[in-house]
Amino acid sequence: MEIRWLEDFLALARTRHFSRAAEQQNISQPAFSRRIKMLEEEMGVVLVDRETLPLSLTPAGQVFLEASEKITRTLRETRETCQEMIQSEANKLRFATHQTLYLSFFRNWVESLNSDVDLGVNLKSTAWPGRLLVQALERGECDLILCYWSPDIDFLEVLDRPEYEYQVVSADTLLPVTALNRHGQPKFLLPGSDAAPLPYIGYSEQTFLQRVLSAGFRARPGLPHLLNVNENTQAVSVKAMVAEGYGIGWLPARLLASQGAQGLVPAGDETWHYPMEIRIYRSRENPHPMLPRFWEDVARSLATSQELPVRHAAGLEH
Repeated sequence: MEIRWLEDFLALARTRHFSRAAEQQNISQPAFSRRIKMLEEEMGVVLVDRETLPLSLTPAGQVFLEASEKITRTLRETRETCQEMIQSEANKLRFATHQTLYLSFFRNWVESLNSDVDLGVNLKSTAWPGRLLVQALERGECDLILCYWSPDIDFLEVLDRPEYEYQVVSADTLLPVTALNRHGQPKFLLPGSDAAPLPYIGYSEQTFLQRVLSAGFRARPGLPHLLNVNENTQAVSVKAMVAEGYGIGWLPARLLASQGAQGLVPAGDETWHYPMEIRIYRSRENPHPMLPRFWEDVARSLATSQELPVRHAAGLEH
């Protein structure tokens, strides 16, 4: 049975005339009559009394009329709902960011914008290495990326091309932290020594944060004295390992402020702090109709914002 057969039957029930119903359905009268006949054969009953003028429905036809109205109404409402969903998805901006910024910055920042543009975050992107995040924007797999920036993050250089633009929405700082020893003192302190290098809980070289740290270490030849004992892709994993006392690690101040220091203390002074910008990038060639509005919302928020860069973590003892 085809849905159009039900629509034909409803037209016939309204007009009580084969020719007028066929005209409403934009079909020839013989073809229309055949479809009504096929509907009756499918149901196994006579639905239309053809001996009366005007035509009338049989008792079975009356029952079938109510069912047909319900089925076609449900189908119409379902179709409208699906179309609304498709339109909603079409208007939604696809956002990609890494886990640390998603947990410590993204949600509160978006709320502060007071934008009516709908954002859809690709949660898979929170586990992507830095280069893959950039490639997603290049390939049009997302409309916006939110990420850390430093001149030392070389895989971001492709976004310096004219077809891309960015806004600096905030800042963050990588802080060296350590757990306490049993005497309540920092378990590890920078810079360490050749004889006693500090166990280092670091990041994969493909991450934003390790690129910043590696550049900072190169700027001070021979320092710090570190022994790489573990690598992670996520700052929350580094934090967990450091909190267990396995070594020293650098964590974003915003992450420490949002999740709490949980007993971690500084492992060095401010000379071991590494600042970063937080940027949002887009492609100028992206035709998404909602992208210009959101970009303007970000610019307007920045123009009125009094936010200061986070250089220290609330709750981190000094």
